[in-house]
Amino acid sequence: MFTIFFIALLLWFIGSVLRLAIRATWGITKIVFSLVVLPVVAIVAAFAGLMTIALPVLLVVGIITLIANLIRG
Repeated sequence: MFTIFFIALLLWFIGSVLRLAIRATWGITKIVFSLVVLPVVAIVAAFAGLMTIALPVLLVVGIITLIANLIRG
């Protein structure tokens, strides 16, 4: 009886820790992409002569960020 109770609590604990880990990883991934990957892609595209692609992407991301900040308050 105690074994079943222990296994149920252990699975509950593992599930809650796994949910926390996924949320933390998602937050870290968003930060890394917004601070590292997107600027690097824009710089590489500009240096590669793809300014016609880099500029619209930069403008779209800027507009989305502005709207998101206005909605968030």
